[in-house]
Amino acid sequence: MAAYIKEPEIRQDDILTVADGDFNIHNVCIVTGAGSGIGRATAIAASVNNLMTVGLDVDAAAGKKTQALARKLGGQMIFIKTDLTKDSEMDYAVLEAAKLGSIRYLANIAGLQHIDSIENFPMAKYDQMMRIMLRAPFYLSKLVIPHFKKNDDGNGVIGNMSSVHGHMCTLNKPAYNITKFGLRGLSQSIAAQGEGRIRAFTISTGFVKTALALNQIQAQSEQRHITPEEVVRDVMMGRSRIKEMMSPVEVANLFILGFSRFATYLNGGDLLFDGGMVLTY
Repeated sequence: MAAYIKEPEIRQDDILTVADGDFNIHNVCIVTGAGSGIGRATAIAASVNNLMTVGLDVDAAAGKKTQALARKLGGQMIFIKTDLTKDSEMDYAVLEAAKLGSIRYLANIAGLQHIDSIENFPMAKYDQMMRIMLRAPFYLSKLVIPHFKKNDDGNGVIGNMSSVHGHMCTLNKPAYNITKFGLRGLSQSIAAQGEGRIRAFTISTGFVKTALALNQIQAQSEQRHITPEEVVRDVMMGRSRIKEMMSPVEVANLFILGFSRFATYLNGGDLLFDGGMVLTY
């Protein structure tokens, strides 16, 4: 089962590179969750697109591995160990990022999962998920928007990692569902006040080949009283018209597109790349 959704290696040929004057080493892109999965892929993709990339993660060893991979592919990246439940650490990370150039992009990607019914859901886990997946994106947006306004053109872009669970709710994922709907609201709120110069968007995908997806198979199996194989076939990919999970770098490429000059009209909107999971039957 693990081999079925093993996280693929990130190859330079798989990364979308965009000709954009703002994609240069003087502009900074902050990426949360940079130690693994979609966050790692996005940090690497941003660095390959010539952005001065600042990766944040609570896992220092994993973050430094991402930094090494980015540099191996010719990008510039630094890593700052950051606990997204602590405002002081986010304050520090943004201040350090600002020393490296003009902060112009923020990718809020860090997340976690817990599978349980509402009546059994541990509130400590609920609070942790809210802080990392909803409050931290809001707080980081609050911190970077003043930096955006100081840029020569007053521009900046925030990309938030939502999900098909920001469009529909599935069994035993109440906290995850709430955060993903909330990130769509955050993006729309930023767009509402951004006057077209400060944009925000969300990306909504189905299941992606990451540790987050792998780690929930057993919990889903136990909660639904089905086999792990049935979880992948019937729950994860059951509604999708495309039966192969996305790779992290495919999601990272959507962040690159959303940040770029080709996405000027993506403002408050959502990139729904779900294999037909939500809108088909």
